[in-house]
Amino acid sequence: MKTLKETKTEGGLDLSGYSKEKRRALEVTEEARGKKIDKGFATGLFLGKPKFKPLAEAARATPPDGEEGEHFLKLLRHVITHHADPDEIDRSGEIPDLLMEKLAGIGAFGIKIPKKYGGLGLSQATYSKAAMELGARCGNLTALLSAHQSIGLPQPILKYGTEKQKQRFLPKVAKGAVTAFALTENEVGSDPSNLKTIAKPIEGGKRYLLNGEKLWCTNGTIARYLVVMARTPSTKLVAGKRKRAITAFVVDTRTPGVEVTRRCRFMGLRALYNGVIRFSNAKVPAENIILAPGKGMRVALDALSVGRLTLPAACAGLVRESLDIARNWVTERRQWGSEIGKHEAIGSKIADMAADAFALESMVRLTSTLVDQKIDYRLESALCKLWGTETAWRVVDDLMQVRGGRGYETSQSLAARGENPEPVERFMRDSRINRIFEGSSEIMRLYLAREALDPHLRVAGAAMDTRLSAGKRLLAAGKAGLHYVAWYPGLHLPHPFAIPSEIRSGSRAALAYVERTSRRLARSLFHAMARHGPALEKRQLLLGRLVDVAAELYALTAAHLQAGVILRNETDNAGTTRAEIPTILAYLEKRTKCRVNRLFRELRDNPDGKGRDLSRKILKFRS
Repeated sequence: MKTLKETKTEGGLDLSGYSKEKRRALEVTEEARGKKIDKGFATGLFLGKPKFKPLAEAARATPPDGEEGEHFLKLLRHVITHHADPDEIDRSGEIPDLLMEKLAGIGAFGIKIPKKYGGLGLSQATYSKAAMELGARCGNLTALLSAHQSIGLPQPILKYGTEKQKQRFLPKVAKGAVTAFALTENEVGSDPSNLKTIAKPIEGGKRYLLNGEKLWCTNGTIARYLVVMARTPSTKLVAGKRKRAITAFVVDTRTPGVEVTRRCRFMGLRALYNGVIRFSNAKVPAENIILAPGKGMRVALDALSVGRLTLPAACAGLVRESLDIARNWVTERRQWGSEIGKHEAIGSKIADMAADAFALESMVRLTSTLVDQKIDYRLESALCKLWGTETAWRVVDDLMQVRGGRGYETSQSLAARGENPEPVERFMRDSRINRIFEGSSEIMRLYLAREALDPHLRVAGAAMDTRLSAGKRLLAAGKAGLHYVAWYPGLHLPHPFAIPSEIRSGSRAALAYVERTSRRLARSLFHAMARHGPALEKRQLLLGRLVDVAAELYALTAAHLQAGVILRNETDNAGTTRAEIPTILAYLEKRTKCRVNRLFRELRDNPDGKGRDLSRKILKFRS
C-alpha cells in the first residue's frame, strides 16, 4: 500500500489544506480501501459504460445450494413461525433461551461456515433469503443473526483467518457461540482515526494488553467472542512520524478484564443485545490477530461490505410483508362506497410497494450471486444498502398511513380490542435503525461518491494537487487532457452493442435507457469535478444526487434481469406472479425516469448554497 506521499503524483487526494484531524481520518480510510474497484457494473455506471453481461449471467445462474438450501429455509420458517413470538420479544426485551437453542439446532448461527468447521456451508444467496424471512417476521432476530454472521467473527475469520484460527473458533461459533463486532467508541463512529482503544504488545509480542471502551456493540452483552478494533504500535514512518495502526483482534469475553458495563436500550429493536464493553488490561494472545497487525480497518471494511447486504435483504422481507398487510387492508376496508384501494391516493402507495418489493428482492438476489461468484460486489452492496433501507423506511411509513389509526396502535392493543394485530407500529420502530446501521445513508453516499471519483483522481488528481509544483501540475494536466479528449466525446455517442443479445426484447429498451442515462451521469460527474475541483468533496448534496441516480439505475436493471429469468423459466418469484411483472416493470421504469430527471434537474437548480448560508448563521449565532 503506497503512502499518501508516494501517491501524490498519481492522483492521490490533496490533503494539504485539511486540518490535522480530517487529514488523519482520510489517511486511515484511504489505506483501508484495498484494491481498486474497476470491473463492476456499478463502477461502469459512473463511467458511462455499464457492463450488463456479468449481471445478466449472474441473474441466470443456478441457485448454488439447491434442495439443501431450501431445506434450511423451510426449517427456519418453521422455527420463527412456531417458536418465535416477535411481539412478546419486543415487549419483554429478551429472546428466549429455547428459541436460541432452536436456531442453533438448525444451524442458523453457521449458515455460511463450511461443513468441515461445523457449519451448513451454504451460499450468500441462501443467507440473503434467510435474512428476507427474518426481516418479514422479527427485527430483533434479524439483528442477532446478522451481527453474528455478517460483521461478527465468521466473515473476518473465513476471509482472513489462518487455518488454526478457523479450526479453533468456527466450530464453536457454528454451534451457537454468539459473536459481535466492536469498533464504535464515544468519539468514533464512521471515522476510525480517533480510536482510543489501545493494544500494547507485552511478553516480547506474544500477547497484547488491551485497554479501552466500545460503545453500541450489537450482541456484545451475550457474545462469547468479539472482533475488536484497537490501535497498535506501527513501524511505518510518514514524513518522519509513526503512523497510527489499527489491528483486529479476536477477544474471548471470558478473558479477565473484559466487562459489559451497560446494556443499551433503543426506540426499536428492544431485544437488541447491544451494550458498552470495557477492556481493562485484558491480555489477548498475538495469535488472535486477524490478517496482520495494522490491517484491522481492511478487515472491518470487508466485513461491513458483506454486512451491508444483509440489511437490504432483511428490508426486502419487510417490504414484501408490508405489501401483503396493505393489500389485505385496502381490499377489506371501505370508505365512500368503495374499497379504499380503489382510491388513487391509496392505490398509488400500493403500486409503489409492489414495485419496491420486486426491485429490492431483485437487487439483493443479484448482488448475492456476485458475492457467491467472487465478483467484486462492494459498490453494488453499498447501492443495495442505500436504496433498500431508504425504500423500506418509506414503505413502512406508507403502510402506517394506509392503516391509519390501526397502524399507529400497537398490536397488543389491537388484539385486546379483537382486531387483527398487525405489527405496523413495531415495524416502524424496528426499521428506522436500518438507515443508520452499517454506515448511515449519508456515509453510504460519500463512500460511493469517493469510489465513483477514484478513476478520475487517478487520471487527473495530480493536476489539482496543490502540493505539486506548477510544472508538474501542468504536465499532469496535459496527460489528463489527452485522456479526456478521447474519453469525453464517447459519452455523447450511443453504444449499440452495450446490451447483450440474450436480454429479452421486453427489457432491451429499459436497459438502453440505463446505458444512455449512465453516460449522462458520467458527464455530470465530470462537469462537477471540472467546476469544483478539489472542493468537490465538500459538495456532499451534489454528490449524493449523483449517487442516487446510480442507485435508481441499478434497481431498474436488477428488476429487468430478474424478470427475464422468471418469465423465461415460467416460475413465480416470492410474492410476485408472472402476470404482474410486465405492469410492475412498466411502472418502475416510468417512476425511475421521473426520479432521475428530478435528480439531474436539482444539480442545476437547488437551494444548497442558501442552505449553507443559513446553517452557518444559525451555528454562528447559537453556539
